[in-house]
Amino acid sequence: MDIVDRILISEDEIQKRVRELAEEISKDYAGKEVLLLCILKGGLMFLADLAKHITVPVTMDFIGISSYGNATTSSGVVRIVKDLEDSIEGKHVLIVEDIIDSGLTLSYLINSLSIRNPASIKICTLLDKQVNREVDITVDYVGFTVPNEFLVGYGLDFQEYYRNIPYIFILNPKYYTD
Repeated sequence: MDIVDRILISEDEIQKRVRELAEEISKDYAGKEVLLLCILKGGLMFLADLAKHITVPVTMDFIGISSYGNATTSSGVVRIVKDLEDSIEGKHVLIVEDIIDSGLTLSYLINSLSIRNPASIKICTLLDKQVNREVDITVDYVGFTVPNEFLVGYGLDFQEYYRNIPYIFILNPKYYTD
């Protein structure tokens, strides 16, 4: 595909790491139930694969938050576009995110969720782009630390396309300008 500059993480690498993360999560939540809170739309692929391998009881809910719009960098303005269906009071919440960039979205979400009295809140991200971090947040489970590139595939989109690609690639620069 012309849109692909280069593949950063293969499908096999992703699936291997997802299984490892699920194993770690299952161990950490042994004897408990966990609510997997997926940040839409990007986290959906990751959540589906991760949940298949977690061995403790799980429930799922979804929240839509945006700070990108159709841009290739975060706008810094966070907005909730879909809220939770159920209460999280007293529940162990594991936020499942596709990528953490500036951390602004997650910081906003954690503050918003904390007032809803969950038993705990932890974060699981497939991709951590630490170089752009603007706020200090604790990420409990990280799939891969990635470079400061515009990444697409496996849930990550470019203008709402390419989420269904089973690997993660760097977008060909001719498709955007910073």
